[in-house]
Amino acid sequence: MLRIDNLGKRYGDHLVFRGLTHRFGPGCVVLCDEENTGKSTLLAIIAGILAPDEGDVWVDGHSVLRQPERAKARLAYVPPDCEAAAGHTGRGILEQVAAQKNTTIDDDVLELADALGLTPHLDKPFSHLSTGTRRKVFLTAAALGDPAVIIADGPSDGLDASARAVLADVFAYWGEEKVVLFASHDARLVEGCAARRLRL
Repeated sequence: MLRIDNLGKRYGDHLVFRGLTHRFGPGCVVLCDEENTGKSTLLAIIAGILAPDEGDVWVDGHSVLRQPERAKARLAYVPPDCEAAAGHTGRGILEQVAAQKNTTIDDDVLELADALGLTPHLDKPFSHLSTGTRRKVFLTAAALGDPAVIIADGPSDGLDASARAVLADVFAYWGEEKVVLFASHDARLVEGCAARRLRL
């Protein structure tokens, strides 16, 4: 479902990583290296946000470099900053992602929003939301369009305890049929979704 092949990335003279190759099947996988080891860089490359210097990524059989639209249609990405364009509401972002994936905001997505405690905030300006609430919007958006691969960078950062518990259950559920690859130091999340640990 997800394959990285000989990935390499450097910034100037600094080599971040080289020769990363791995196949991922359904399940939850956490990148558990220490800080500054390239976790965010790797996740951004897999999500098609950042170009590698070497290698390629395949999402559900589609090359991120050569077939970016098809690859991104099968992937969801929760970025570390969870920023959005000015003027949006949480609901507006969900509608935008739904349109990009040619789908609708169905009852399952709204139930996830409610379970995360997001529903009362959906129609507020995104710029007025807390960091944790913004992250809830992106986590809810990850459920849109039935992605095969879900990438999340710090998915529980800023979340309250009840939302973190919901997230662990959701990741475990998604991992039954999807690849859930994330970076986190949240031991309860890792344990709650029975994530396999992977070092770069």
